[in-house]
Amino acid sequence: MKKGIIFSILSFAGVFFASSAKAFCPVCTIAIGAGVGFSRWVGIDDAISGVWIGGLTISMVFWTLDWINKRKFKIAFKNYIIPLVFYVLVIAPLYSWNIMGHPLNKMWGIDKILFGIILGSVVFLLSALTHTLLKKKNNSKSYFPYQKVAFPVSFLLITSLILHFIIQCPR
Repeated sequence: MKKGIIFSILSFAGVFFASSAKAFCPVCTIAIGAGVGFSRWVGIDDAISGVWIGGLTISMVFWTLDWINKRKFKIAFKNYIIPLVFYVLVIAPLYSWNIMGHPLNKMWGIDKILFGIILGSVVFLLSALTHTLLKKKNNSKSYFPYQKVAFPVSFLLITSLILHFIIQCPR
């Protein structure tokens, strides 16, 4: 219980020190990172943890590409190399530490964490696309404050809840 209170206080503290939103800003990245740590800590299924790992990975890819573009670095094929590097940096240690790859930890024939990472990545990209389309329809303005943060986090949360009910009630 004490750990939960400390975790909650630290999580909400980020809201008070948040800066303006950038390309999938630090607030969103921290929220997703906190979700990954918290889900593993309380024993949530690996597929759901993978959803948040995938979201965090895509967030970091966008953040890194934005940083590279702002500094006008010339990197050939950066839109392919950066994501590849991030996914290798995330997935390789999970395999080497035997967190991924166990033959009994599969969902629909795919490792649960890898399945979650793929699903979380796709969902995060869809949330980014949704935010961009809505902003475009509204004269380049968000409909509400922190929309850019709320969409990825809420899309990942909804995906996690749906996945939880699929895992808990298989038919």
